Amino acid sequence: MGSVIGSCAGACAASCICQACAGANRSAARFIYAAIFFITVILAWIIRDYSGDWLKTLHQFKACKDVGIGNPNHCVGSEGVLRLSFSGFIFFAVMFLTTLGTKSKEDCRDSWHSGFWPIKIIFWLGLLIVPFFMPSGFFQVYGEIARFGSGIFLVIQLVTLLNFVYEWNDAWLADDNERRCRIPLVGVSLFCYLLSLALIILMFVWFSPRASCSLNIFFITWTLILILVMTVVSLHPQVNAGLLTSGVMALYMVFLCYSAIMSEPASYSCNTRPRQTGRSDWVSIVSFLLAFIAIIISTFTAGGDYRAFQFKKEASLDADEVPYAYGFFHFVFAMGAMYSAMLFLGWNLNTTSAKWSIDVGWASVWVKIVSEWVTFGLYLWTMLAPLFLKDRSFY
Repeated sequence: MGSVIGSCAGACAASCICQACAGANRSAARFIYAAIFFITVILAWIIRDYSGDWLKTLHQFKACKDVGIGNPNHCVGSEGVLRLSFSGFIFFAVMFLTTLGTKSKEDCRDSWHSGFWPIKIIFWLGLLIVPFFMPSGFFQVYGEIARFGSGIFLVIQLVTLLNFVYEWNDAWLADDNERRCRIPLVGVSLFCYLLSLALIILMFVWFSPRASCSLNIFFITWTLILILVMTVVSLHPQVNAGLLTSGVMALYMVFLCYSAIMSEPASYSCNTRPRQTGRSDWVSIVSFLLAFIAIIISTFTAGGDYRAFQFKKEASLDADEVPYAYGFFHFVFAMGAMYSAMLFLGWNLNTTSAKWSIDVGWASVWVKIVSEWVTFGLYLWTMLAPLFLKDRSFY
């Protein structure tokens, strides 16, 4: 047995050394980490929806059998999601700590980030197993921390979106593109505003069928007011942010409002649209898959966009400089692991959403509504701050 283990370890070490010496593909590494994140989230979904019967037999889940704990399967699913979320968080947190501050391709941590895959895969597989032997009380504490980490992830996602929109606007207004991009710029801006207006009208029809639906009426009306304020500010001569950025942000805010209302529980009678009910119908499955894909894409794109958080004008990369901030990349994935747990649990640590549903419940509603308001506040800040802090760049 010892010789077998030794030979395996030797083969693993040889593989690692070869990878390190040859120089791993840094761009491909991003996709491998995304695949690790993807598989972890998939496992969390399977644990949530299909593991209740066999997980209840484990000693660590005995608390879910106690009187008054609620539906045991919901309790087991909730704990299973938190345990796998913790696995993903620890993996990427370790990678964050070991790659933080890597700037040069000559740094040994560059090879660690881009290579040594056998060691990292074994470490990750171990992390998928170990949490299921840890006490339940620990994961209630972790769940509270995950709520905070999810909030950080949402802010990162928002800043990344803002940076993308501003770069898009600047590219079309550049001297080389201004004339040929003028019509597309106006067209996209009008499209965003018209689509936003159409969706607001439809939301009034779908989500406020009677005057007693005051909460939905407030959500939709306040969204419209914020968009009007945002547009007026963007057109002010001293701001001159343009209609493209405001149009895209308006559409995003309307999307957040729509998504928030669609997250309302099925028992809330003011929502007349088909919603995720837990049945394996096409509406539930498609909605779940789209939301799931959105998690992966948003985490991956935000992880590589660290310059959006530097708040200064970009400088060109040196030949010896790493192509992206490894530490920040792993930090975003660590926060994304926490965020995925909150989506599967509907931000409620004591229960889970129904099968084939994601991010449903009143907690989810308010998280999205507050995210919309934060979006408005942050975008307003990026427009007004340069008037007072002229030596800083906010996009």
